[in-house]
Formats: sequence, C-alpha cells, structure tokens
Amino acid sequence: MLRNVAAVLLDRVNPFELGVVCEVFGVDRSDDGLPVYDFAVASAEGPSLRSNTGFSIQVEHGLDRLEAADLIAVPAGSCYETRDFPPGLLDALRRGVDRGARVLSVCSGVFVLAAAGLLDGRRAAAHWRHADALTRRYPHLTVEPDVLYADEDPVITSAGTAAGIDACLHLVRKEQGPEVANRIARRMVVPPHRDGGQAQYIERPLPPPGGDSVSEVLVWMERHLDEEVTVEQLAARAHMSPRTFARRFQQETGTTPYRWVLRQRVLLAQHLLEATDETVDAIAGRTGFGNAAALRHHFVRAVGTTPHAYRRTFRGPEAA
Repeated sequence: MLRNVAAVLLDRVNPFELGVVCEVFGVDRSDDGLPVYDFAVASAEGPSLRSNTGFSIQVEHGLDRLEAADLIAVPAGSCYETRDFPPGLLDALRRGVDRGARVLSVCSGVFVLAAAGLLDGRRAAAHWRHADALTRRYPHLTVEPDVLYADEDPVITSAGTAAGIDACLHLVRKEQGPEVANRIARRMVVPPHRDGGQAQYIERPLPPPGGDSVSEVLVWMERHLDEEVTVEQLAARAHMSPRTFARRFQQETGTTPYRWVLRQRVLLAQHLLEATDETVDAIAGRTGFGNAAALRHHFVRAVGTTPHAYRRTFRGPEAA
C-alpha cells in the first residue's frame, strides 16, 4: 500500500520536477476525503542545496528517511547526464527496491536510477533530449524516447516536466484506484489520465479553428465505448478520409484510435468494478469488450491484475 513517500534531492535540483512530487503526494487533501501520505523531502548531499534556478533549499532529512518509504521519487536536476552520484544514494535506492519499495524518476532523474543499476534489462522513459545520452552511458537498458512514462514495476520512469504528473497519477491510480487519481487531478486542474504510451510531442495539441479536428469524434467515441466501430466509420463521422482521420487523430491525441478506445474501455471497467455490483460479464458488455475473457485479457495487460482481484482490492472480498 502506498502510504510513505520520500523525494530525494541532489544539488541543483529542478524546482518544477520537485514541485510535481510535492503537489501529488505532499498536499493534505483530507478535506476532500483523499489519502494523506506521510511525505518528506530528503537530501543526498547535505542539509543545504541549491536549485538550478539559483535559490537555496534547506532539507531536514538525510538518506535515512528513505529506509521507511514505500515510494522513493527522484526529481530532475542539472547535469545529471554527466555527473556522478553519491554511492550512499545509489545503495539506498537498491535497498529500497530489494525490500519492496517503488522508485520513480522525473525527467533526468532517470540517470540516477540507471546509475544504481535499477534499469538494467528494463524499459525506461526519458525526455527526448536525454535519450541518446542515456543510451550511450547505460547501454544495458532500453530507452523509449517517445513515451510519457514507463512502468516497469517497481521502477517507474517519466519524461520531461508534466509527464512526471502523469507518472505520479498513474501510480496513484494503480495503487488506490481511478476515483482517487481523478479527484487529485481535478484539484490540480490537470487531465485525469494520459496513457504512458502516448507520444511526448503532439503535433497539434489544441484543435484548430473551424472544426477541422477530431475533438467531436472523441466525445462521440467516449459515449459509445460499447459499440464496435471502424476507422472508416469514424472518419466518415469526422467528414475525412480514413487516412486523413488516422493522421489527425495521431496528431491531436498522440496515439491511435484503437489504443485510445482500448484505454478508455479499461478505465470505464475500473470505475464500474469499484462503483457498481454488476457482474464482470455485464461490465464486459458495457465497456465494449464483449465477454469476460476479453475483458480479463485487456485488463490484466493494462492494470496488472484481474478484474476480480481489482474489485476485491477496492471493495472487499464480499464484493468479488
């Protein structure tokens, strides 16, 4: 269970990436009935650090604070792609994973996890500007420069800046369900979910004027997840050729129609498993998977557990 979270800092830390972790896990939202995490900031390089924008940071805790953490987050900082990291920090990260904790990096914090050997043989997300340097320095990992984040449990890596928000909310969703993640996102005024496989760079993030967009089709798709539709049918609804529609969809969402629908169906299934007593067969029908076997297959791939186990986790054994 995700209760105890520590962000570990190095000199010249990036304020925004540190703020991402603090905002998701360090803010008391108990007035909204949301979880309160035992959150702390720890330093790997003494009690006084500099940010990369020139102000100083006084940190109360040292590396010993990491020993109790369920999640250790490593924000980005300056020159991480070339600098060396304190051996004590790398040892603490390895001990954390060995005892069952998760570790999460934001942007160039991935270099710290790689230096600890935690990414050997794993996929890693990185800001597209750091991908080549990460590959050259650590050839035993697989860098994916085109995704927002990569979940190689217990190691989660994210790309630049706002992708760190996506990765943190993904972990909250995974541990505490979509309702908690959505309500935190609502408080932060950010999108409740962006799939980790979505492209980092979306060519046209805002729909152009004049309705030359797939935005209206997206709304329709979300309301008809139980229906089987083809790209040709969606293109006709958007008054485009199938090729143009597929290209525009990729430009405006960062993914394909199939992957977008699949993810929305899984999200709806999660909500129904949490909030209703409907059978898995009924949920499979409502979400467009057709039958329980198909729902189970896609649910396990996306969430890492079965629909029955997910419901049991969030609603108790009697509900499952």
